Amino acid sequence: MKLSSNQKKFFAELVGTFVVVVLATGSVVINAQYGGKVGLWFEAFAPFVAVSLMVYAVGKVSMAHFNPATTITLLITRHMPKNQLFIYLSAEIIGAFLASLFVKFVIGTDANLGTNAPNYSYTLPVIFGVEVFATALLLSVIMIVIHTKGLYGGSGLAIGGMVGLDILFLSFISGASMNPARSLAPALLSWSLGDLWLYLTAPFMSAGIVGVLYKKLAKN
Repeated sequence: MKLSSNQKKFFAELVGTFVVVVLATGSVVINAQYGGKVGLWFEAFAPFVAVSLMVYAVGKVSMAHFNPATTITLLITRHMPKNQLFIYLSAEIIGAFLASLFVKFVIGTDANLGTNAPNYSYTLPVIFGVEVFATALLLSVIMIVIHTKGLYGGSGLAIGGMVGLDILFLSFISGASMNPARSLAPALLSWSLGDLWLYLTAPFMSAGIVGVLYKKLAKN
């Protein structure tokens, strides 16, 4: 059976999001199982590898969003038609939920399935601002990759690297999700909903900011 272009995009996004969320949340679960002894570096390195590999694997098929915030940014900048919005968002959400189910039954349920958690020793405006900033950094790198048509072959490493760096340097404040689908699935399946609002708002604010800025800068 020959798949249509939209079907290829759907399955590429589903598989890519699945792999990214398994490694992003699974690494948190594994670190928790070892009492944090594995370290934050592992929680940053695992999604770096996942994002990098998946960008190279399916980037030419779907542009490798794996993230509703990325999808909204590309919608704003007109790198994606409106009629594909449902395809991308549904693939990302389904992929994330399948990933969290995999983590639950194969890796473990520690740390609420790897649910993001902010550090409330910081004020809420700081937490929210850091999450907006972390996501904006990631989306900016993605737009640079798109604008340069692949960043001279370094697209996967650049995007994956930014994910890893955000987690390594900013997750201790905001949780550094940068991805509403990555936060939604484990939070719902573990019924840990208290902080979910943060990860369903801040990344989309970043998407709006980066999308609008790119449109203005690209005209110059």
